[in-house]
Amino acid sequence: MKQKIENFENYVKGFPVEIKKILNELKDFIAEMLPENNLTIKYAIPTFVVKGKNLIHFGAFKNHIGLYPGTEAIDYFIDELQDYKISKGAIQFPLNQQLPFPLIHDIINYLLNKN
Repeated sequence: MKQKIENFENYVKGFPVEIKKILNELKDFIAEMLPENNLTIKYAIPTFVVKGKNLIHFGAFKNHIGLYPGTEAIDYFIDELQDYKISKGAIQFPLNQQLPFPLIHDIINYLLNKN
């Protein structure tokens, strides 16, 4: 039986050091943009909740970091996301590339303004 992940520290515990570093950088980057936030685990991945609403989810997988800003944000940033694999509400950033922090910044701002 799989152990329930209760917080970010438990979530990153099982990952290799280099993945932990990426996840921590992403967590810190997003948290810095959100003065009032709650980092929790929802759908078995880290989720930032702002004013009681899920704002954005993220997680690590075999070959990518997944960012889940929702369908509206994907549609809004479709031109900027051409270099990445996307699906309904999800963006995949390959592990062998730097995270595009300017794009992530713009996505977070879009979500904050929308909410």
